Amino acid sequence: MKKTLLLAALSITATGLAAQETNQPQETAGFEFTTVKEIPITSIKDQNRAGTCWCYSTLSFIEAELLRMNKGEYDFSEMYIVYNTYMDRADKAIRTHGDISFSQGGSFYDVIYGMKKFGLVPEAEMRPGVMYGDTLSNHNELSAVTDAYVAAIAKGNHKKLQTSPDGTPLWRKGLEGIYDAYLGKRPETFVYNGVEYTPQSFYQSLELNADDYVSLTSYTHHPFYEPFVIEVQDNWRWSTSYNLPIDELMDVFDNAIDKGYTIAWGSDVSEQGFTRNGIAVMPDIQKSQELGGSDMARWLKMTAAEKAEAINRPLPQKNCTQEERQIAYDNWETTDDHGMLIYGKAKDQIGNEYYLVKNSWGKAGKYKGIWYASKAFVRYKTMNIVVHKDALPKNIKEKLGLK
Repeated sequence: MKKTLLLAALSITATGLAAQETNQPQETAGFEFTTVKEIPITSIKDQNRAGTCWCYSTLSFIEAELLRMNKGEYDFSEMYIVYNTYMDRADKAIRTHGDISFSQGGSFYDVIYGMKKFGLVPEAEMRPGVMYGDTLSNHNELSAVTDAYVAAIAKGNHKKLQTSPDGTPLWRKGLEGIYDAYLGKRPETFVYNGVEYTPQSFYQSLELNADDYVSLTSYTHHPFYEPFVIEVQDNWRWSTSYNLPIDELMDVFDNAIDKGYTIAWGSDVSEQGFTRNGIAVMPDIQKSQELGGSDMARWLKMTAAEKAEAINRPLPQKNCTQEERQIAYDNWETTDDHGMLIYGKAKDQIGNEYYLVKNSWGKAGKYKGIWYASKAFVRYKTMNIVVHKDALPKNIKEKLGLK
């Protein structure tokens, strides 16, 4: 999810938000929402100046899963997973001589894989910003240093890589030193509620099963009901997602929420329908002007000012077709931007249906860190989701061969 660093910076201050939103309405007027279903979640966090939405959203999902399982409320350290993930990504970038990208972004699977391999630790054991006297992340300098470091090894004219006497590549020790300086050292043991744990034993004590979680998507360039690797740079682990027709993917959203399961949601947020003030919509703009072509084509032809007006009040929503989703993905209009958590449903005053979305930009926007994303927007702009396999409707679960 590659645009999160820029987007996360928008959440730092109200002044900063206003400065970045010249093309967005300053007040999302006219919307009145009624909550239909709300699943318990943990508190809103702020990724600040770091491209780590993939970690914040997935750990929010895992924390919500533990609430659903009546395990209590937990607050896990994002930086612990981030540190381990970046070390793995650097390893793959260097093994492929830089053909695998190295950046701050990542995927939901990085956390699902990471908690199984590396374990989990409480937030108190490894907080963001501590190493430079802050309470929030600022990875601008860190990224500048590590990007150059990894590129120097991966793309350098080296006949072979130097290793220490124990066989460890020296670059790994150097990179760990950088992350130790900026993120803090990873705890080997810690005490939580009077019990001593390792990260692995702590994860095991939660009775989570990483294999219970599945990724789903909906595109036509691969067969339906089969898994495939979504072709985006931040899916560098090459994790697979099951491919569903869009109508069935939307059935998963509703079934999951109705049964009390939250959803890790990956979406394009560069579309102007996703405002910085807590609204994400795909209006049927035939209500505001007449243009030739389909409703979706009319939306795409509108100017920024016309779109801003159309998303400033409730309008009937336009559901995209499977073909329109595919076109937007193929021509880079739908991109791998941002990870969030869907945890409920709502309606506006004219009956449009929305999903409740927990973001990781702090208390940004009109709704203090919560977004209302219309079903139409989610249908058009979802890249992929991760859910517990038991959140799937029975018929879809059977089509995918899941037990």
